Amino acid sequence: MKVSEIIRAMEAIAPPSLAASWDNVGLLIGDAAAKAGKLLLCIDLTAAVLEEAMAAGAGMVMAYHPPIFKPLSRLTPEAAPAVYEATRRGVAVYSMHTALDAAVGGTHDALADAVGIGARSPLEPAIRKGQCKVVTFVPNEDLSRVAEATFSAGAGRISSYFDCAFFVHGIGAFCGGPGTHPRIGMTGRHEVTEEMRLEVIAPLDKAAAVCAAIRSAHSYETPAIDVYPLEEFPDGCGMGRIGRLARPAGLATLTGRVKKAAGVQKALVAVPGGRARKKISVAACCAGSCGELWKAAASAGAQVYVTGEMRHHDALAAAAAGMAVICLGHSHSERLALKSLAQRLRDGLPKLKVELSKQDRDPFEVV
Repeated sequence: MKVSEIIRAMEAIAPPSLAASWDNVGLLIGDAAAKAGKLLLCIDLTAAVLEEAMAAGAGMVMAYHPPIFKPLSRLTPEAAPAVYEATRRGVAVYSMHTALDAAVGGTHDALADAVGIGARSPLEPAIRKGQCKVVTFVPNEDLSRVAEATFSAGAGRISSYFDCAFFVHGIGAFCGGPGTHPRIGMTGRHEVTEEMRLEVIAPLDKAAAVCAAIRSAHSYETPAIDVYPLEEFPDGCGMGRIGRLARPAGLATLTGRVKKAAGVQKALVAVPGGRARKKISVAACCAGSCGELWKAAASAGAQVYVTGEMRHHDALAAAAAGMAVICLGHSHSERLALKSLAQRLRDGLPKLKVELSKQDRDPFEVV
């Protein structure tokens, strides 16, 4: 199986377009055309994880945290040991990070499942960019030809649908200046004509090609073309989750539940007013380092906020605002997603062997 096939499966689960603008997701090391019969999943690509991958014969590693985050000024065993070794040994490395966080069924949903949140919504909905709407105006007899040209240039695709367009009938007005050669009417005279408004969706990086295709297929000397950047809000996607618990629970019970799910013996708990509420019915969560979202959780009515780590003063402020906080440790709150991710990849790629790293662990221990 090629690395590119595995990438397609992972990107179907966590589209890179959902990743935060500051993040570095995608294939970070390796050749998409290379072969990989086994995939190892981990949170961090460490030397121990890389040795495990090599011993297991894994040609590819999905490291949730990007091993290349900031630009590398040099690639040496001293400067970037794991990246250097993966490159030297030909191991492909892909990172999902915030794309998996934001996706439905991803990191935040795995944590929400552990908390016991039922129907849920994102604390901070995802905004996906990269699409645009291209609009032009054509005579009736040009409509089919111009529309087909836009489709051939990459426009008109919405999810699994293709050749998508919208048409509106209207009246166009113009007056050709000196040196023009209008197809309809005469230079220097005001003209009106029936036209169709053609709208198509296209990736921003194909907008120029779509505009060129319109000009090539259009019968007007200078067709009017408008390009509008779009923002999408994918259903259920975004940072964090909030919702009602399937069954209300006390803080102690809830803390025990998430500790067991995360496989930790201890958790940091900030209690409002120094005491726990009797019953919690609305909970919010956000895996990793999401302390700054506590205000969104509190304002949305959450009585408890479960995350990986939070700044000292944010925890004080959250407790003072009447909301309990449970911190499981940064990677402990994220690692919950790997098991379900592995199963989804096995289901999508039955011929691929997918394993969870046994050497991957949080750098901190409670002693």
